[in-house]
Amino acid sequence: MKKTLLLGLIIARALSVLPVALGQVVTSQYDNARSGANTNETILTPQNVNATQFGKIFSFPVDGAVYGQPLYLPDVEIPGKGRHNVVFVVTEHDSVYAFDADGDSTAPLWQVSFTNRIKGVTSIPSKDLVRPCISPEVGITSTPAIAYDTGTLYLVARTKERSGLFDSEYVQQLHALAVTTGAEKFGGPVVIKASVPGNGAESVGGKVEFNTLRQNQRAALLLDHGTIYLAWASHCGAGPYHGWVMAYDAATLAQKGVFNSTPDAVGGGIWMGGRGPAADPDGNVFVATGNGKFDGANNGRDYADSVLKLGLTPQGFSLLDYFTPYNQEELETNDEDVGSGGPVLLAERPGRPGTPAQHLLTVAGKGGTLYLLDRDHLGKFQPGSDRHAVDTIPTNFRAFGAGATWNGNIYYLFYNDVLRSYAVERGKLVLKSTAPGAKFKNSGASPSVSANGSKNGIVWVVEWRGWRPEEPAPVLHAYDAANVATELYNSEQNGGRDRLSRTPNFAVLTAARGRVYVGGVRSIDVYGLLPAAKK
Repeated sequence: MKKTLLLGLIIARALSVLPVALGQVVTSQYDNARSGANTNETILTPQNVNATQFGKIFSFPVDGAVYGQPLYLPDVEIPGKGRHNVVFVVTEHDSVYAFDADGDSTAPLWQVSFTNRIKGVTSIPSKDLVRPCISPEVGITSTPAIAYDTGTLYLVARTKERSGLFDSEYVQQLHALAVTTGAEKFGGPVVIKASVPGNGAESVGGKVEFNTLRQNQRAALLLDHGTIYLAWASHCGAGPYHGWVMAYDAATLAQKGVFNSTPDAVGGGIWMGGRGPAADPDGNVFVATGNGKFDGANNGRDYADSVLKLGLTPQGFSLLDYFTPYNQEELETNDEDVGSGGPVLLAERPGRPGTPAQHLLTVAGKGGTLYLLDRDHLGKFQPGSDRHAVDTIPTNFRAFGAGATWNGNIYYLFYNDVLRSYAVERGKLVLKSTAPGAKFKNSGASPSVSANGSKNGIVWVVEWRGWRPEEPAPVLHAYDAANVATELYNSEQNGGRDRLSRTPNFAVLTAARGRVYVGGVRSIDVYGLLPAAKK
């Protein structure tokens, strides 16, 4: 019995470290801390990422816009097709693709669609939404999550389904698919439904029901400690809506908990520019909320414009702690929500002699402030100043998405700004370097880092330039992560060869195994070392 238990522990331990050892990408921003850094990249370096040796090498066609970050698994056995390195992609046309990540063929290894026109099941036309931000359709928006040990891909798909001769209903479902075939697992999918006690917007009889049309599942999925976490906000602020977080058992798809950020009011959406809820090693979950009512400091239950620390118990969610800026009312009035950006959990920092280690996070929203918070003591709300934060630094720029962290550096690219690198020194945020060139307009970008451990760091960002065909093409940029004042490459240096296809707003790339995968409006563009550079 003891030998069996020991063997089981050894296997479990091996599975827990295997994703890191193999360099796969199974979640948004590479890990549950949302570091934005893949530290297992051994092929791409600051020396070979340049317009002579690096460029666009192929593309995969897809049937809709790709908002979710591509995910990557090496050495997957596909029945009847052999072993492949696989990149997984989801689209707003309600499709899931598995492609050979090395481009041996641009045809999918498998594809699953959740639409069925014969049965009247389609993606949701954007015209059905009060204020659509995603056009022309809404299907699968958020980044999925993969359980490596069970080979399961989890995602949320939205559909419009005929329910009568002239009637339709809007459905959101949690799917669990086999990474080898796309087949449904664990009795899925499950229809997402929820309610909480409350007297807020859309409440009836003291209950607030989840609205499947208004609630936009934009934030990436989180898989942690055997639980899938999902979060919702609105479509472009069209109300009424709430911020929701739900937890599901990864093995059974049974709902384990429901949290509403504004049960007695409205707002507080959790979208974070499409980035995911973060989790620390103890299983605590961190999210940032958007505009709405805040009365948590007055014994209320509404927590807009805040960073929340949630715990999950057998009885459901509990709010363990929170941080709310002192000027929350001003942020709410000016539509400068904290929750346009997602939290990034920094690596543990040793404390001074006799003091505990520090566990910090950074977050930035539309209010022009970058916050450094103690995630063990978020500080709740303090009137008059943000003295309950470890540090704040004015940026004067809005943030959409999240930062990234590597080797003690913290990278942000705000709206109408250039890439910036910060560090924490003596408990303070310090600007270390800024990128050259023109400022990024529109939404800025969420940086992504590739590195070989503590060496050869590269910061990647996608510069989005607009929707309309007459607007300039987006640009893929690469900077030296040790000093972002050095730009290594951009896709317009050889535009005829490398020009990036049109991308959705808030696009986040994936760097893995010598390749960079960028989701577009109708394709996945893949960059890597050019054939001559490999010789």
